[in-house]
Amino acid sequence: MTKVTINFNNQELEADFNSSDTAKSLMDRFPLKLNMMNLYSREMTYRFKEALPARKAKTGGYEAGDIGYWKPRHSFVIFYKQTGEVIGDLQIVGHITSDISGFSSLGDTEMTFNK
Repeated sequence: MTKVTINFNNQELEADFNSSDTAKSLMDRFPLKLNMMNLYSREMTYRFKEALPARKAKTGGYEAGDIGYWKPRHSFVIFYKQTGEVIGDLQIVGHITSDISGFSSLGDTEMTFNK
């Protein structure tokens, strides 16, 4: 696991990224500044123009705090609310270890990801 910081609105969260090809591709781009959209009242999302590698993408669920990559729309996602949904072609790349309760009241926000 690699420790990652996520900064936004004068806040800093910590996350652990795994060693998947997707996580490595993301970390190679750090520092990464993204305009994240708050979608479906459950996730913060950024859609890359190009696909990232995701050899371990599969159909499955997620936990609140999981960070993932959804292949069909090239979407980098932070899940902050559990809805019980099962998602196809999802690669989990990490998990936020800090308190994520503030995401539910957050609108679209610029976030910076760093090692």
